[in-house]
Amino acid sequence: MSIASTGGWRERGCPIAFGGHLMARGLRICELIHPGRVGYDEAIEKMDLRARARREQLVEDALILLEHDPVVTLGRAARESNLLVAREQLEREGVAVRESGRGGDVTYHGPGQLVGYPVIELEPPRRDAHRYLRDLERVLILALSDVGIRAQRRPGLTGVWLGAAKIASIGVRLSRWVTSHGFALNVGGDLGGFRAIVPCGIAGCEMTSLERLLGRPVGLDEISGPVARRFGEVFGRRMVAAGARAEVDPQSFERGSAP
Repeated sequence: MSIASTGGWRERGCPIAFGGHLMARGLRICELIHPGRVGYDEAIEKMDLRARARREQLVEDALILLEHDPVVTLGRAARESNLLVAREQLEREGVAVRESGRGGDVTYHGPGQLVGYPVIELEPPRRDAHRYLRDLERVLILALSDVGIRAQRRPGLTGVWLGAAKIASIGVRLSRWVTSHGFALNVGGDLGGFRAIVPCGIAGCEMTSLERLLGRPVGLDEISGPVARRFGEVFGRRMVAAGARAEVDPQSFERGSAP
């Protein structure tokens, strides 16, 4: 039995796989994967599979852009006190609560939010966790500028801001300099899910979104293109739509080293 190298991601009915560590115009290939709306557990399982395959040099770099069903996730630095509603109540309301292997505190994902999971191998000059976080912030700041939003960093804090309001959160994992987890950019106007938490563990943190700032409906497609384009620009990748180019036996992961 074999599965697509992305861990079974499917896009428009096609399996998504990998090439042969291609270089184009001096740039490393990065596959752009759009699986649509995916539950958190399924997405993380497949992201982890992709990351493990990348560490084993079995697949290309990838940027996975998707949307989650409602979920609250707690990073490795999360404090339970930053969860303002009991887990059982959230589950009854249809909001999953999950521990996460990323850095950072607590956050919310849900419909109307663009979630990005870069699974890339950082080159030696980029092998610095702080630089990687700043580079992700730069990607989002540039993408927002493409749709008329002037966002910025805040000293001492991770993420992307407009004044005191936060529009994008970042929480990552690095293993053997292969990245996983990533960022969440608020696009839709419904931010009610954040009321159940202290976002990112920052007391008084106000959240905002593209729709609120632009004063009109905004679809994920409107911003996903600029995000992908700017990701390629900042990280020096040639972004290509993923296609059914090969398959890999999942048992090969068991023969490699553990994450």
